[in-house]
Amino acid sequence: MVMHGTDLAIRAEGLRKRYGDRHALDRLDLNVPTGTVHGLLGPNGAGKTTAVRILTTLLRFDAGRAEVAGYDVARQPEQVRYRIGLVGQYAAVDEILSGRQNLAMFGRLYHLPGRVADRRADELLHRFGLADSADKPVGRYSGGMRRRLDLAAGLILAPAVLFLDEPTTGLDPRGRNEVWAAVRALVGAGTTVLLTTQYLDEADQLADRISVVDAGRIVADGTPDALKSRLGGDRIDVVLHRVDDLPEAATLLGRITDGPVVRDDDNRRVSAPVADRIGTLTALVRGLDERGVAAENIVLRRPTLDEVFLHLTDADRESDERDREVAR
Repeated sequence: MVMHGTDLAIRAEGLRKRYGDRHALDRLDLNVPTGTVHGLLGPNGAGKTTAVRILTTLLRFDAGRAEVAGYDVARQPEQVRYRIGLVGQYAAVDEILSGRQNLAMFGRLYHLPGRVADRRADELLHRFGLADSADKPVGRYSGGMRRRLDLAAGLILAPAVLFLDEPTTGLDPRGRNEVWAAVRALVGAGTTVLLTTQYLDEADQLADRISVVDAGRIVADGTPDALKSRLGGDRIDVVLHRVDDLPEAATLLGRITDGPVVRDDDNRRVSAPVADRIGTLTALVRGLDERGVAAENIVLRRPTLDEVFLHLTDADRESDERDREVAR
């Protein structure tokens, strides 16, 4: 159901976009409350980047309706552009110029007077922890520093809504953490963020709510915890010493858990959802011992967002295949 109200920074209803006979977007609905981080997840070709390009006025859509920051994307594109920032997958800064020169240049491109652009550059350098490196050529920045500078460039006009399209692609763990901290600070200051990413842990860390996109439409929407709960709450993983013991362990696990049991022969592991953590663990240890099955490791854990993602997108693909069979 599509929400309505002034508390939405982004609202899309029934967005469609075709390329030839392929639907890039197929009746996509999206609602992003003001002052939140909303994750848009999906496999390659699912429609994430198409949705971002439409919402940022870079691409026309075929049907539907969209508003960003209270303005209609199709009828008021200039008003939308004035209120958004966009940071793509790759840094857009000039490596020869310094960080300060880059930001001042972006300010002038946005038609800010020279002194105003310089002042805004200094403000952003301090906000993103780059003041000490402000006069160094960007070519000497680390990957994380470059991405923080790229974020700063997207905020020259203090946008109400910031679109981040896979902002940590290619960064090492330290660089990713630096960008995550910068995003949290932005949201704390009132900016709304729409984040597309293929890193499931990134969405788990940053997003207040997540929409999973597959084949151009939303197949699931909710908080990270709510999406994880769709796989049955807690899970138990058992790693065995011998791969030959997998069938025996899988049969036991199927009897004492809520199932279904997942077998991973390559990693000698079986796993299943559980409702009674302690009871299941006790029964499992006793049952393995009675059968002479040696376990290398037993872990109780929450489902990961990766498992949710694979479950949702695989289920949607199977549904599409069944529909095609019926159509034949």
